[in-house]
Amino acid sequence: MFWKIVGALIVAWIAFMVLGAVIGFVFKAVLWIAIIGGVAFLGAAAYGAITGKKDPKRINR
Repeated sequence: MFWKIVGALIVAWIAFMVLGAVIGFVFKAVLWIAIIGGVAFLGAAAYGAITGKKDPKRINR
């Protein structure tokens, strides 16, 4: 009976370790995707701001 409990605890511990590693990897991947997306957005906004000043298009109301 004792070894069944110890075995169950070891299996649960390994499962939590694997689950933590997977969640940590996914979190890091999403973080890097967000950083790359933010840099791309800022770059596109800066490019649009620089090139858009030559020919301003205004809406006449």
